[in-house]
Amino acid sequence: MPKVFINYRTGDGNDIAALIDNELTNRFGKDRAFRASRSITPGTAYPEALLASVRRSALVFVIIGADWLNFQSRLHDPEDWVRREIVEAFDCGVPVVPVLAGRGTERLRKERLPQDLARLAELQSVRLDTQNAEADLKRLGDLVAEMVPELWALEHADTPDPSSGSVSNAVGDNSGTVVQSRDFAGDVGNTVIKGSTGPVHAGRGDIYQNSRHVSGGRHYSGDGMTNVEGDQHGGIRHRFGDASLPEDDDQ
Repeated sequence: MPKVFINYRTGDGNDIAALIDNELTNRFGKDRAFRASRSITPGTAYPEALLASVRRSALVFVIIGADWLNFQSRLHDPEDWVRREIVEAFDCGVPVVPVLAGRGTERLRKERLPQDLARLAELQSVRLDTQNAEADLKRLGDLVAEMVPELWALEHADTPDPSSGSVSNAVGDNSGTVVQSRDFAGDVGNTVIKGSTGPVHAGRGDIYQNSRHVSGGRHYSGDGMTNVEGDQHGGIRHRFGDASLPEDDDQ
């Protein structure tokens, strides 16, 4: 399952990185985000873990805080890990999205970046303001769901249909048609019966039934009757009001 790699510099964006990590974990599940300080197990060789995680990621967020550009000496150092992770993503074709942390953080300019990172200035960025954290984090999660369809599918895998209410049925070994309706209010005006192999009566009036079990058939009369006939063991009858069977049928 794909992950989102969170690239950040300690001292400039690690708090924002933690907020994003928590949001993605809550929304898409455990370990769907990679943040070095949490995701790398103690004792693991971190250079391999970092670069391998970038390569396997579906998306990289680059957290850019207010002081991000002030680390010029590190940004121009080919061994700087923030730089190496971004360059690795570029080289592997992993989508990169700059995340501007706070209201005062400006968009990057190419002339202030080393050549390997100049592409960052051309990428559309998103902003995450801690004073509007809830809405901005949700927007960031929506972006992840849009850019990584597998995570969208994971998020919605166990989501019930909101129109179904609390009704849930399972029907097995059925050779006919099963119809379910959630709510009935007032009179039910229509009855649909399909695939019946025996006599069916719905509504008012007498029931005339030609039965294969009783010579001459049966005649039910009264204000309501439910009759079930088939290969069941024993008869099943359900009568309403003053309905009666003919005198010669006393079973």
